[in-house]
Amino acid sequence: MAMETRYQFRRIAHFSLTRGRQRWLSALLISLLLLLLKAPVPLYAGQGDVTLLDIKGPIGPAVSDYVVRGMEQAEQEGNPLIILRLDTPGGLDNSMRDIIKAIMTSPVPVACFVAPGGGRAASAGTYILYACHISAMAPGTNLGAATPVQIGGLPTPAQPKGSAGEGAKPAAEHPGLEDKAINDAAAYIRSLAEMRGRNADWAERAVREAVSLSAAKALEMGVIDILATDIPDLLAQMDGRSVKLGTDIVTLKTSGLAVRVAAPDWRTELLSVITNPNVAYILLMVGIYGLIIEFWNPGTILPGVTGAISLLLALYALQLLPVNYAGLALILLGLVLLIAEMFVPAFGVLGLGGLIALVIGSIILIDTDVPGMAISIPIIGSIALVSGLLLLGIMYMAIKAWRRPVTTGPEALVGAPGEVIDWSGGTGHIRIRGEVWKARGPEKLPGHSRVKVTDLEGLRLVVEQVQNSEQKEADHDI
Repeated sequence: MAMETRYQFRRIAHFSLTRGRQRWLSALLISLLLLLLKAPVPLYAGQGDVTLLDIKGPIGPAVSDYVVRGMEQAEQEGNPLIILRLDTPGGLDNSMRDIIKAIMTSPVPVACFVAPGGGRAASAGTYILYACHISAMAPGTNLGAATPVQIGGLPTPAQPKGSAGEGAKPAAEHPGLEDKAINDAAAYIRSLAEMRGRNADWAERAVREAVSLSAAKALEMGVIDILATDIPDLLAQMDGRSVKLGTDIVTLKTSGLAVRVAAPDWRTELLSVITNPNVAYILLMVGIYGLIIEFWNPGTILPGVTGAISLLLALYALQLLPVNYAGLALILLGLVLLIAEMFVPAFGVLGLGGLIALVIGSIILIDTDVPGMAISIPIIGSIALVSGLLLLGIMYMAIKAWRRPVTTGPEALVGAPGEVIDWSGGTGHIRIRGEVWKARGPEKLPGHSRVKVTDLEGLRLVVEQVQNSEQKEADHDI
């Protein structure tokens, strides 16, 4: 009995020990799993291709749409890395910030590569370079000159010396719009530099002093991470580097990865065309003139359809661009004045005023000095020339109509030939163009003689007898 009891006790003890080991092993595995989840892991090693997005020329709505959608597609495809190949003189602030926001929230590391040789990352390009997880440049490239250009508003007027009163504050305490824009841009790029661990002092100088750097100097001063000759060299140098994605540290494994260039699709190409300020301006004018022609000649259809489509495309493009609404209002006012010239006898005053308003409004329509984002002066001149020719045509037709003899109403009878029906004592009835009119004239006129109307007195005509030399012509007219 005692031996059986001891046997049962051993079995219970063995069972309890086994369950304790299982719990201990489970806790150990869970702990290791948590540590592995927090530890740096390689980025999709050997999976997917590197997505290459090309940014060439001014950064506008089309470029930002192309980059943002390209980054989203790269994430959906599980690609391990995105490279922005950059060559830009700058661009619009809103478009630049849309790209930077996409980089900041991207779960895929983004590398910026200023290339090829001779390229640059000026103005908005410098901000994008600082925002990327890895920044690189090719030899012969440069970056900088990131001072924001004036967009709208008025410059701060200079205060004359001695104009400040005794208790006036210094000018530095009254920053103008330009100062506020520069301060905001300097703080923005400094925050990007500090986030990526790059040279924040030089970044602020690039904004405040518009300084620039070559690729070699940028690497020396800690502005960029890598100096690479081409994409394969860039991938080789990036291999094994660690970047911060949110709260995680990710180690890049880029050796041997294939590169896939993400070409712009039809939507990006269309957006690139219509958001070109010159194209948007031409679409606006074509749209307005097309609708004017349709309303002037209802039923022509083609001008109305073309005008409606062009106007809608122009309005879509303009809402994406930095439009000065005063300029848009001046353009519309100018067109209204040109149309009014057709109906009001202003002898060209309305038309000339409309032409001036149209030209001024066109010049100030796009409210930015960013290179490549302004309306071309030759295009404005061409539109003004066409509108001027239209004005001259309207004035010519008005003068021609003014000089043309009256063809309707009683006044049209002056100079018309007629035939006497009856006549007595200087008055009688005559037939003109199949109508019988009362008339007065010479004391005696024989019946069926030919006369010509010289004046109109109410509903009575004043006539004179036609001379022999005019008889044949009068007979023909009657």
